[in-house]
Amino acid sequence: MERLICLIIGYVFGMFQTAFIYGKLHHIDIREHGSGNAGTTNALRTLGWKAGFITFLGDVLKAVLASLVVRLIYRNTHADSMTLLVLYTGIGTVLGHNFPCYLHFKGGKGIAATAGVIISLGCWQLDLLGFVMFILTLFITRFVSAGSLVMVLSVFAGFVVFGHIGLIGGMGTNAVIYEAIVVMLVFVILAFVRHKANIGRLIKGTENEFKLKKNMVEEEK
Repeated sequence: MERLICLIIGYVFGMFQTAFIYGKLHHIDIREHGSGNAGTTNALRTLGWKAGFITFLGDVLKAVLASLVVRLIYRNTHADSMTLLVLYTGIGTVLGHNFPCYLHFKGGKGIAATAGVIISLGCWQLDLLGFVMFILTLFITRFVSAGSLVMVLSVFAGFVVFGHIGLIGGMGTNAVIYEAIVVMLVFVILAFVRHKANIGRLIKGTENEFKLKKNMVEEEK
């Protein structure tokens, strides 16, 4: 029951579509421009650095806030499985971000929200690993999609290792650790599914490199 509650809490928070709301405040639907996604990269490319930063911050914070709510609710009853509950909340947040019901299930790709979930786990080594791998991959390939996918894969591997050596708290039994690993794998699957088109373009060599262009909305006018 607790898992379902966490999923629902996460989904409600995930439906706060930062890019969509920011775009509406500027009289556009972000999903009708650029890649069509309501996420950080499209906001950055379409509306500029400020929009990209605000979108990233908002999408990270909604995952963090959702996890804080769950921690407050279950802090006295589920201390030994808190990390697992935070992960279920994170899955809900990513699903709410990717498939918001009030926007006809058309949202973003969930990478910033996933980053917020990683931060919520409270393991700085995992945060550092994800950040370094994303930046390094982006620097080498110039592809945000490649950086995002390498990041989630490296964080998954790091979670498996760090969880078993005790760097990640809130997992009191082996059963909890193994279930948490399975849930972490779901984040990887969601990321790859949402980046299916990007993967196809990467294979074909037609993926767009990361280049901050002039405000695309202004160019279209």
